[in-house]
Amino acid sequence: MPRGGRGTERFLAAFEELERAGAVAGPEWLLARRRAALGRFAEVGFPASREEEWRYTSMTPMVEAPFRLPLEAAPNGHGRHALGRLGLGTAAWPRLVFVGGRLSAAGSAVPPLPAGVRVGSLADALRADGRLIEPHLGCHAALDREGFTALNTACFQDGALVSVPSDIRLPEPIHVVFVGAPGVLAQPRCLVVAGPGSEATVVEHYVGPAGEAYLTNAVTEVVVGEGAVVRHCALEEEGAHAFHVRTVQVDQERDSTFVSGSVALGGRLVRQNLGVLFRGEGGTCTLDGLYVVGGGQHVDNHITVDHSRPRCASRQLYKGILEGHARAVFNGRILVRRDAQKTDANQTNRNLLLTDGPEVYSKPQLEIFADDVRCTHGAAEGQLGEEALFYLRSRGMGEAAARTLLAYGFANEVIQRISPEPVRAHLEQVMAARLRDGRGPEERS
Repeated sequence: MPRGGRGTERFLAAFEELERAGAVAGPEWLLARRRAALGRFAEVGFPASREEEWRYTSMTPMVEAPFRLPLEAAPNGHGRHALGRLGLGTAAWPRLVFVGGRLSAAGSAVPPLPAGVRVGSLADALRADGRLIEPHLGCHAALDREGFTALNTACFQDGALVSVPSDIRLPEPIHVVFVGAPGVLAQPRCLVVAGPGSEATVVEHYVGPAGEAYLTNAVTEVVVGEGAVVRHCALEEEGAHAFHVRTVQVDQERDSTFVSGSVALGGRLVRQNLGVLFRGEGGTCTLDGLYVVGGGQHVDNHITVDHSRPRCASRQLYKGILEGHARAVFNGRILVRRDAQKTDANQTNRNLLLTDGPEVYSKPQLEIFADDVRCTHGAAEGQLGEEALFYLRSRGMGEAAARTLLAYGFANEVIQRISPEPVRAHLEQVMAARLRDGRGPEERS
């Protein structure tokens, strides 16, 4: 196997250790995909800042950290503790908890579901019957862009499977919680397959210890069948010293709907990749995002929407609130291919700087190869308006309270778009407390 690329040797050796321990076992088709992914990782390694898509985000601190791949099962109790602390959802929600990338039975609970619906451990499903998984796992998230997806495909040990048959509508959201473990490189995998005419909501929630360093490298593949509706919420509340890389790839069939709400609040360095591919006509996607960073935090959002079929519509709204010496990167790419006539696409990125120290790098992109389209994009950044501050203070409100209220109002446009309601209520509480404190996670820990 070729051994090139940046920072690969340690992880190639770790894969061999996992293989000897039987931790990356699976059917023959999966082993072949793992080997192909490992070969790709050996070639490209981790991305460097000289690469255009990583120009403002250095992976050096993460690559040099001595993270280890987990060989043992997840300890019971950790997931339950995290759930008790966060309190999202109700007992009716199917819930899967993973610690260090491995299922924790103690925190997981899946009530009876409609016939044919599968919600559970991806590793268990592969052992039981991989025929449902084979057409999708590792077939949507590309391996050729950078090494993180390839490394996950080669080394993931467990994750969540959500499969909803045709015309089934799940009444409750599915809550998937990933708890970081100190010193561990966790590589959870999620596969969501919504059959034609079905409807489902999936909440991915990332949490972890505040004072410990760890790395989450997650990959989620979402397949939205013809006429299906999938709502996907990704809530990142990692610990202050955590590294977080997540790739979500969505494939949409004809007349399907995908709604995404992405929120980044924690972590030392966060990179979020979101890709949507329209495979059929008449699809729609709505991508909303919010990132609130302070201290020395760094968050990087890269979004690609591929309009490869006619009469599809996409909407993007990403907002950021920054203070301290935080940095934010936003790269939003809308690709309209030659045959994708009647495309309707809009993209907006706005950033609010609460202090003079933060840096924002915003790069909206339109690549249009069709002539009958309606596409717009925009980016803006600024500080709180002096007139608005004066208005509130003239009515008896203190300066700190006025700034908190205005910043919350800026974020609230995105928060109100996020579903389900318990997640929205949680975000309202967290945002109010954080803006009132005026401190990022690094300073609080």
